[in-house]
Amino acid sequence: MNIIGVVPMAGRATRLAGLPCSKEIHPVEPRKGGYHAGKQPRVVCEYLFEKMHKAGITRAYVVLREGKWDIPTYLGDGSRAGLHLAYLMMGLPYGTPYSVDQAYPFLQQAIVALGFPDMILGPENIFGKLLEYQRLNHADVALGLFPVDRPEKVDMVELSRDGKVERIVIKPQYTDLQLTWGVAVWTPVFSRYMHDFLASHQKIARGEQELFMGDIVQAAIKEGLSVYGLQVSELPFIDIGTPDDLERASSPSGELR
Repeated sequence: MNIIGVVPMAGRATRLAGLPCSKEIHPVEPRKGGYHAGKQPRVVCEYLFEKMHKAGITRAYVVLREGKWDIPTYLGDGSRAGLHLAYLMMGLPYGTPYSVDQAYPFLQQAIVALGFPDMILGPENIFGKLLEYQRLNHADVALGLFPVDRPEKVDMVELSRDGKVERIVIKPQYTDLQLTWGVAVWTPVFSRYMHDFLASHQKIARGEQELFMGDIVQAAIKEGLSVYGLQVSELPFIDIGTPDDLERASSPSGELR
């Protein structure tokens, strides 16, 4: 099976102004009580690459924007992370889907494994479990699900009893839903769908409307694509994209939340 990782690192991290480096290579010490407790400190994106490597993923595209040259300087060819890394430059600067779509010419025949480099998430085998789940269900998309303590910051996922994703609710102020997604794998069917969707939405492309990956997944569900979800962690992930979450991730005390 041809599996390729895609890791978007093109964000501006405006909420973390003043960091001495790109947030994706900010050092983070493992938390007490978390899945990585007892391991050596590392930069945050290495937690993601470790999980890809554990699942047998050997290649990944990192999508950058101009000015974030400290990332390839630090990561190099990926050998430190156990992967072969290639770097792509961001095209349209209007959200994560556009960054991910930069890799489309290189993965049209591949299974894609998407992860976010500013998250600390779950046990080591999350991608392996998710890839097997996607294969068994013949899913166009499989989302790796996590419990959540701050639903207003994430995409909440509504599942049917058989594991199909029925609905994505983006950053709700109030919800009874309990799971969000933090990683995903998908087939060329979804890669092609997302590429065509982005090409056909010119208002979004002109920056008049922000677009999230959850928007693409929700649109795909309405179009009849097969989207499943699997809970891959008993703990919420930490996204270090805001000062308070970076403090939570960096604190030497307390459990990983």
